[in-house]
Amino acid sequence: MSSDSERHELITRREAILRVSAMLGGVALVGQSALLAGCAAGPASEKRPASSNALFRQSDIVLLDEIAETILPETSTPGAKAAGVGPFIAMMVTDSYHENDQQIFRDGLHSLQDQCLRSYGAHFQIVTAAQRLALVQDLDAEQHFYMESSEEGAPAHYFRMMKELTLLGYFTSEIGCKQALRYTETPGRFDPCAPLVPGEKSWARHA
Repeated sequence: MSSDSERHELITRREAILRVSAMLGGVALVGQSALLAGCAAGPASEKRPASSNALFRQSDIVLLDEIAETILPETSTPGAKAAGVGPFIAMMVTDSYHENDQQIFRDGLHSLQDQCLRSYGAHFQIVTAAQRLALVQDLDAEQHFYMESSEEGAPAHYFRMMKELTLLGYFTSEIGCKQALRYTETPGRFDPCAPLVPGEKSWARHA
């Protein structure tokens, strides 16, 4: 059984979602109300439901891993694939998204693959890194235009969901928190004005 100090070092899924939402500039994650619904106050590791992955085949999860890696590639720190973001995205969509958002996401995943085939004559998993990046950049521009021009209450663009879940999965993972960001175990001293030298990594939000 975990000690009380070990429990305090963990954050809940609710806290993780809200913190990554803040990373996105305060824009709420698509389906955030659904993600937060039922999130208990206990540690995320104790409360996270096991994913059935009923909506995704293994090939879909491999594709999600490659998309996430294109969004957050390996540099001096491990990328999204090393952090297991693909399976995380599949779990979150399967277990936490409403049915209409699930359908948009799945249709979008197939649309991305079809667009890659039309543009480059091959699946996303086997085209070059430059081709993957070009496709992702086009989709990002498309989702920005859609989100800015669509009416209030319109469904989200599928690539918006993919970006948000990639960031959520990565920056709430151990790799994202301890290697991409600077990390200090809590509890610790509250210092609201810690200096940040240009070029240094930002602090993990719960540090």
